[in-house]
Amino acid sequence: MARPAKEPRRFRAGSEHLLPYYADGMLTPAQLDVNGYLDCLQACRDKFPDLRIISGVELGEPHWHAQQATDLIAAGRFELVLGSLHGLMVDGQFAEVAQLMQERRPTTVIRDYLLEVARLVANCQIFSVLAHIDYPVRYWRQHVRSGPFDPTQFEDEYRHVLDLLASSDRALEINTRLNPYPAIVRWWREAGGQAITFGSDAHVPNALATGFADAAALAEAEGFRPGRAPEDLWHRVLHR
Repeated sequence: MARPAKEPRRFRAGSEHLLPYYADGMLTPAQLDVNGYLDCLQACRDKFPDLRIISGVELGEPHWHAQQATDLIAAGRFELVLGSLHGLMVDGQFAEVAQLMQERRPTTVIRDYLLEVARLVANCQIFSVLAHIDYPVRYWRQHVRSGPFDPTQFEDEYRHVLDLLASSDRALEINTRLNPYPAIVRWWREAGGQAITFGSDAHVPNALATGFADAAALAEAEGFRPGRAPEDLWHRVLHR
């Protein structure tokens, strides 16, 4: 006897547009038109020859979709590949972090999130930069009234992820969607992390590069310095 299909998870306001892309509890978007993306990029380069426009892709949960991620990278000519996590698997279904922060104890969600990020780093080598390690904190204020987020409450979990990332010789993104936490950047340096990049997570044009000046100052304070070109990763300078 066939088992009834699972009911789709409830979505927070503003995310209902994703419902048509869910099947069996998994987000299944249309296949990315890689050639169309690269053609559009080249058109922008032709129109603005003074700008250095690089190609890139952010892979969400690539350790759950290893073959699809590998095929995508093979099909494109991406100069920067980010890896990221936006949710957890709950009862065989993808659950957005934003929804989980509402349904569960936020401290538990953050610990579970960082545990899954550690699995992402350990089990997927296809990306070169780990994006928004503090992603769940975006929803902290909505559900926690006891005070601002304190990353030291989760220091062991953060350090575990950063140790794994540093040992794999990859870069950490300082994401400026929120004010970056100096402690996380310091832990990255102490883990032996050698490279940093910046991301504003701008979903609208006027948010592009928001907070970069402060983030750059934070990176400099921990010994990271820019490369020769603006798009280069920042690397740690070892003082003798």
